[in-house]
Amino acid sequence: MKIALFAGDGIGPEIMAEARAVLAALDLPGLVVFEGDVGGAAYRRHGHPLPQETLAMARAADGVLFGAVGDPACDGLERHLRPEQAILGLRSALGLFANLRPARMFKGLESLSALRPEIAGEIDLLIVRELNGDVYFGEKAQRTLDDGRRQGFDFMSYAEDEVRRIAHVAFRAAQGRARGGRSGRLCSVDKANVLETSQLWRDVVIETHADYPDVTLSHMYVDNAAMQLVRDPGQFDVVVTGNLFGDILSDQASMCVGSIGLLASAALGERQTAFGTFGLYEPIHGSAPDIAGQGSANPMAMILSLAMMLRHSLGREEDAARVERAVSQTLADGVRGDDLGGTAGTREIGDAVLARL
Repeated sequence: MKIALFAGDGIGPEIMAEARAVLAALDLPGLVVFEGDVGGAAYRRHGHPLPQETLAMARAADGVLFGAVGDPACDGLERHLRPEQAILGLRSALGLFANLRPARMFKGLESLSALRPEIAGEIDLLIVRELNGDVYFGEKAQRTLDDGRRQGFDFMSYAEDEVRRIAHVAFRAAQGRARGGRSGRLCSVDKANVLETSQLWRDVVIETHADYPDVTLSHMYVDNAAMQLVRDPGQFDVVVTGNLFGDILSDQASMCVGSIGLLASAALGERQTAFGTFGLYEPIHGSAPDIAGQGSANPMAMILSLAMMLRHSLGREEDAARVERAVSQTLADGVRGDDLGGTAGTREIGDAVLARL
């Protein structure tokens, strides 16, 4: 059993240390751990945000735990050398196309949501975001028009097979949540009224639905979805959408549950290992350079990302549930960081989770 840990930039090393402590406490049999550089830290040491040795580690592992990338000192670099290219490069090179981003309200935190407590308490959804297509990976450039004006452009596109494979993941996720007592509904989010890319998306999702007659499918334009996410989030069970819309909606969902420091994510591909599905796991927040080194970052999303890796890539459901229960109990006991109105620091939160394991 092999895992790779890539801490990255900013608060990445601090929160990764707490996840590493939880991993050590689990004492998994036969575990081998690799550690590699990514992001701005990798650029300074190796001249590239995703060194070949780091990529080799990822390919040799059964799962990757990823901290965060992003460094203002690298903003002046050419785009292909910026820290964010590490995560984009890993997703592309490893064939990670399905991003699972769960968002649920932890008991006792309802009053910390931007929503009314009775509305926030209903949040328990999964956003399935396509990762390898859309405008993030299309042709992009800046140019000067004939009249001297500068113009920037980014090409948005999806091929039908790219939509179909993420639709299958979303339909299966809805089936799985139905078996766990949820509604088994799937809402596909697009902008088909103005974008041809979205029209193809909707058409292919409808075609794929024929394979899953037990799942209730609905469609929603992204602007309406953003509104409904704050008006009535309890209506959503599983949401499937493209790369750009999924990026925005999942961050919005994080504030509905109280803090971006509580949301984990999984990026899965098709490769199967001896233990489960290969994937990369990371908190959805960024590197937060403004608080890096202060010991104040909330490590819970990092620890919950570890739980997702235990479940999906390592086949350790019982250990994953243990970690999630420990995080829930820590929050219920009032151990909260600054992002949740508390005073606990990174190490204190990590130690509290460990104590509840």
